[in-house]
Amino acid sequence: MASGSNSPSPITVSTSSTASNNVADVVVVGKSQNDSADEEEECILSQGRICICSSCDDERKKLELTRKRRKRSSSQTTSTSPLSSEFCQEVSKQQSDDAEKLNKMTSACKTILKCIGEDPSREGLLKTPERWAKALLFMTSGYSLSPEQVLNDAVFTEDSHKEIVVVKDIDIHSMCEHHMVPFTGRIHVGYIPNGKIIGLSKIARIAEVFSRRLQVQERLTRQIADAIEKSVEPLGVAVVIESSHFCMVMRGVQKVGAKTVTSCVRGCFESNQKTRAEFFNIINGRPR
Repeated sequence: MASGSNSPSPITVSTSSTASNNVADVVVVGKSQNDSADEEEECILSQGRICICSSCDDERKKLELTRKRRKRSSSQTTSTSPLSSEFCQEVSKQQSDDAEKLNKMTSACKTILKCIGEDPSREGLLKTPERWAKALLFMTSGYSLSPEQVLNDAVFTEDSHKEIVVVKDIDIHSMCEHHMVPFTGRIHVGYIPNGKIIGLSKIARIAEVFSRRLQVQERLTRQIADAIEKSVEPLGVAVVIESSHFCMVMRGVQKVGAKTVTSCVRGCFESNQKTRAEFFNIINGRPR
């Protein structure tokens, strides 16, 4: 450029992208020393080139700010949609409830330890309250289950079998509701199908649902019979429980060898003496 010229001297930097992209030009519009400070710079954005004049730079900042606001608004709308919100709140509520129950039970156990003359801060008892709380929640986990849940549609059509089906010697562990100490024993279940049969393991699972609660043996026997009767609508159902109650073993009369036997018979087991006798012969190991 001649030294006597006072015209603007634009500096253009061209960058070429890949073959599929256009060429972008970056232009810096300079001014000579003789130009007035308040003279407006020429905008070349309309020519398809990127201008960095103050006016265009301000416009780009505004557009970027608007874009961020829209993105933030869209993200908030998605996170608060009815389905996501409901699902997340449900999970959070369940976790919060479980933690709250555990904390309350742990605190209660510390109080009990103090009341019996123990020191909850003693090394051997530091984690005992939490262990006890978790153990008790497991031993009463049947409250959160139902026969329908554990059955899981394991009921099948079978018209050919009209004889007794027996599942015996099912171990159970329950809690006496009067003293909250265990009673343990065995359950024997028999039923006569009436066009439908139940998965054999589901009988044991149904027994588990009701035994993992605070119970009395008499009610437990009836509940198992009711659940099987409701599930397969058999010609008859019979349930026998024999167990040892620790409220009679560890305290009170302290009779170690005592056993309690309860039974519940429905349908043909109740109305037909021969059918009932056949069931009891099977579970007692006597010939039919």
